[in-house]
Amino acid sequence: MQQFSYRSRIEAPAHVVFDWHKTPGAFARLNPPWKSVRILERSGAIADGDRTVLEIRLGPLRKKWIVEHRNYIEGQQFQDIQLSGPFASWEHTHIVTPDGENSCFLEDRIKYKMPLGALGNTIGSFYVQNELKRMFAYRHRQTINDIKLLSSHPGATQKILISGSTGLLGSALIPLLQSGGHSITRLVRKQTPQFPGSIEWDPFVRLKDATKLEKFDAVIHLAGENIAGRWTDDKKRRIYESRIQGARLLCESISCLDHPPKTIILASAIGYYGNRGDEILHESTEPGDDFLAQVCLQWEQAAEPAIMRGIRVVHLRIGVVLTPQGGALKQMLLPFRMGVGGVIGNGEQFISWIAIDDLIGAIYHILTEKDIHGPVNLVAPYPVDNRIFTKTLGKVLRRSTFIPLPAFVVKQVFGEMGEALLLSSARVNPAVLLETGYDFRHPNLEMALRHVLGKDIS
Repeated sequence: MQQFSYRSRIEAPAHVVFDWHKTPGAFARLNPPWKSVRILERSGAIADGDRTVLEIRLGPLRKKWIVEHRNYIEGQQFQDIQLSGPFASWEHTHIVTPDGENSCFLEDRIKYKMPLGALGNTIGSFYVQNELKRMFAYRHRQTINDIKLLSSHPGATQKILISGSTGLLGSALIPLLQSGGHSITRLVRKQTPQFPGSIEWDPFVRLKDATKLEKFDAVIHLAGENIAGRWTDDKKRRIYESRIQGARLLCESISCLDHPPKTIILASAIGYYGNRGDEILHESTEPGDDFLAQVCLQWEQAAEPAIMRGIRVVHLRIGVVLTPQGGALKQMLLPFRMGVGGVIGNGEQFISWIAIDDLIGAIYHILTEKDIHGPVNLVAPYPVDNRIFTKTLGKVLRRSTFIPLPAFVVKQVFGEMGEALLLSSARVNPAVLLETGYDFRHPNLEMALRHVLGKDIS
């Protein structure tokens, strides 16, 4: 029987930490982004007899992992016992121990047996121990930071409607909101058994029944055509229409309600500023004049009906989001891991980045800080140029980065999209977030990359 344990001190009362683990979003918040794990089914929470069915990827294979919760002691502990899965046996005990009134210790103790007996122990035990260390270092950081965020934004829970709920941002945001006790309803193109109670809409045409939007406290609109891919005329049309028409339809429908939400938060992008070299860009900076800048400008203007109705409207000007689950970083990982990553163009273009947890943390901050309205730059405080970004990613992955990607190749291979996303420069400052007291988890690029990729953090 192999054993592993990990222990951390948390500046929060024991009952707060324990209760957080009961919330519907807690497990997803603890799931490392570099691991391919999907929740297939969940009954209950963490009480005795509750079960969770996971799908995990082992190389090219997928395997179900079924665990049952046992030995629940309110405020103190619960266990996950494997019923079937990748191990010969697995017993995971979560223990929360008070350390005075306002702090506690969180400890995870695991006992497991590898498959294939002695052979499995010989081959796999060292690997498993290292993976458990990576995983639980991440999980404890997430627990500490999420509880800190939620504790710093107390207040009544809200009833929230979200579009784009299955996308990269929505999938990360919803568990955080659920762990804060908020009620989530999804705005979807087609209802499925996976998301009962969703509201159906066609962002290009209509809402089936706009009165269903009544009495939500907030609406978060994240839906839109993925901008990645070569920008043909048809692609550009879809990018434009999915953003402007969807936002306009939603805001017009909401503005006509008898009881509209108090807040609408709409996704936008730092593409609003266009290619601006090393100019420092604030929320008050004028827009650029390229395709993406004009899309963002009209995207934000589509919210005018809601503003005229007196609804608080916030535009999220989102930077380059760091997560291995999607976006730019996911596309970069394979070539960089193969040792063929390098500087793009002249390397002088600024990249205004933000770690995925700061992105959704900032949205949570905006949701609860009622005085924030208008555009908000969702970027970390310290943008870097492409040369520094490349060098830092190579350092974290322990790979060389000496193979450049010249500008003429970018233009030939990717066309207008490559110029807009890979060669343009936007040195964006998160002035509103800093002025309103948002506390960045990962303001440093190297530490942010190490966190999302599960690399050693000293």
